[in-house]
Amino acid sequence: MSANCCGHDAKFDGLSADYKRRLWMVIAINATMFVVEMTGGALAGSQALQADALDFAGDAVTYGMTLAVIGMSLRVRATAALLKGASLFLMGLWVFGSTAYQLLILGAPSAPIMGAVGFLALGANVASVLLLVRYKDGDANVRSVWLCSRNDAIGNVAVMGAAVAVWGTATAWSDLIVAATMAGLFLLSAYSILKQGLREYRTGEFSAAPAHHH
Repeated sequence: MSANCCGHDAKFDGLSADYKRRLWMVIAINATMFVVEMTGGALAGSQALQADALDFAGDAVTYGMTLAVIGMSLRVRATAALLKGASLFLMGLWVFGSTAYQLLILGAPSAPIMGAVGFLALGANVASVLLLVRYKDGDANVRSVWLCSRNDAIGNVAVMGAAVAVWGTATAWSDLIVAATMAGLFLLSAYSILKQGLREYRTGEFSAAPAHHH
């Protein structure tokens, strides 16, 4: 199996029964957490929770698309990665917009619900990251899966931090700051996926992710 985590020349393209099995498990985790977090976000009036729920939904679709194009030509896989990058970019813009909207109709979210749902989501994401970590280097299609999972775990830690801050300050500012930060993270990852996907689409060759990025 060429899915070693160290060599940046690893040309892992997802063609592995183990990888596909893990992806199915992660899709199930993400779809479930979308429903849980969207419900919790609506009940708590939390923009950060709803932003995170949207991320879970996007990931479930992303991983499904990743599964669908495994084994197809690099150009097809690069196109799928470009679609995922574009949807992540739109998600980032949506979160920015809805955060600005909530600023105008300010109400402090419910901290206990935020904290509880955030904790559940963190557990789900840590499980996803552990399932996928050995496949984090690969073509743009495989790499986009890893970036999404990593972002989710970062986002959940931030949501829980926001819940504590909302509880401590009784204002919605921390919730909104977290939602805006997550939107920024979506946009950064979208840029990274789009850049690698475009390069692979143009050249028709696998391009390993740079050894270090900003």
